[in-house]
Amino acid sequence: MAVIEYFYSAHSAFAYLGSQQFMDIAKAARRMIVHRPYDLRIGIPGVGSSDTRNRPPNHRAYYFGREIDRWAEYRDAPMMNGIPTYHHNDPALANGMLIAAQDQKHDVDALAHRMLEAHWRDDADLANRSTLTAICNDVGIAADPLIQSAEVAAVADVYKANTDEAIARSVFGSPTYFVDGDMFYGQDRLELVERALKQPFKGEWPRT
Repeated sequence: MAVIEYFYSAHSAFAYLGSQQFMDIAKAARRMIVHRPYDLRIGIPGVGSSDTRNRPPNHRAYYFGREIDRWAEYRDAPMMNGIPTYHHNDPALANGMLIAAQDQKHDVDALAHRMLEAHWRDDADLANRSTLTAICNDVGIAADPLIQSAEVAAVADVYKANTDEAIARSVFGSPTYFVDGDMFYGQDRLELVERALKQPFKGEWPRT
């Protein structure tokens, strides 16, 4: 089956806002999603952008405030008010669980969506094992084996490789989608993703 590559992080606001729409688009196109969770804290500065916490207040107010509010309404994606309490905790365990879930042939689409939803709708701490256990239970996945798998060196190696590849491929942030090698950055490009799955755009990426 043809695939769509999906670079994102389990704690990404804009990945959450586009999550259900993206999965619906992939299903309709009969494309499998290849999940590529990566470390935004390394990936964003790795492509020359500034860390989101260091951006000017007016930028943050617009991009992480007004934009989130509008897209949440437009996508019908319920969200809490403001930034989640534990947003700056390390997402490595949650991202590692997604990598392990994909490797073990679990329903990683459902797990990823529930993680994103729990964080941005329910103020969940994605670094907390009890919270992650509850999220796994919500989607019918046994949590303990997955958490254990997420902590092995092989998963950490994949997480680093995803991050390195995101930088090498100019992935500017989360979410980023690749349709047959063509890159679409941001959930606000999902309508273009849907079109590309039916009729590829002219030209190629990266441009030569």
